[in-house]
Amino acid sequence: MRNGIVLFTSDRGITPADLARAAEARGFDTIYVPEHTHIPVKREALHPTGGEQLPDDRYLRTLDPWTSLATCAAVTTRIGLSTAVCLPVESDPLTLAKTLATLDHLSGGRVTIGAGFGWNTDELADHGVPAGKRRTVLKEYLEAMRALWTQEEASYSGEFVSFGPSWAYPKPPQGQIPVIIGAGGGPKTMKWIAQHADGWMTTPIETDIAAKAELLRTEWAAAGRDGEPDVRILVAKKPTAEDFADWGAARATELIWGVPDLGEDEVMAYLDKLASRLGLSAPA
Repeated sequence: MRNGIVLFTSDRGITPADLARAAEARGFDTIYVPEHTHIPVKREALHPTGGEQLPDDRYLRTLDPWTSLATCAAVTTRIGLSTAVCLPVESDPLTLAKTLATLDHLSGGRVTIGAGFGWNTDELADHGVPAGKRRTVLKEYLEAMRALWTQEEASYSGEFVSFGPSWAYPKPPQGQIPVIIGAGGGPKTMKWIAQHADGWMTTPIETDIAAKAELLRTEWAAAGRDGEPDVRILVAKKPTAEDFADWGAARATELIWGVPDLGEDEVMAYLDKLASRLGLSAPA
């Protein structure tokens, strides 16, 4: 089972590049960063935990994910580059496809997209995304970007994305960039993932993960997909033996551990303790 780290980036504390370099040296497999373009002051959408208020002010201060990961790519050679989570529907799909393909090209094929549907519907509305259509918009964005990544002359026609035959380079070294959906593991979401994505990332409040992963595998087979879905666990508390057993039964591929957005000395000390606890060491 792989081990990743997630930094809730902000304009204070350790930089993503410094963290990525340190995490790679200690044997971690992936670095994740979040995305919010902005947070509307007047907001009707509840936070995923159910609260009217945001847990803290980092949501207001997140760095751009792709710029952040590009700085990480420049100072590392091995660690995977991902998001927990990004919001593709808040960008132009042609521009985003170019950005992601470029990052994948320059990093040697290390990018994975951890995407969400978008809990903050007020934020989505400012981008012209209807709350009731956000899954449809994301589906079309992913389909359109995959066309640009894989076809010599790509085109797409949908309700929210449409463009005629076009050339677009570079192509991602991976062929297609894997997409992991971070969302609550209900039946609707598992069917959506099986049809349109490559795996599932749990929410911080997820329970019964093994049962939900089994539902995903059932939908995966029903959709005629080969292989198995990628299952990644966002670790939100100190895990128990029962948690590890649940994750093992879920056939999880990666555990994602949170890192505080503090100063470099404090984060390095935290990383050392976490790596030791997980039995990680510098790669040969």
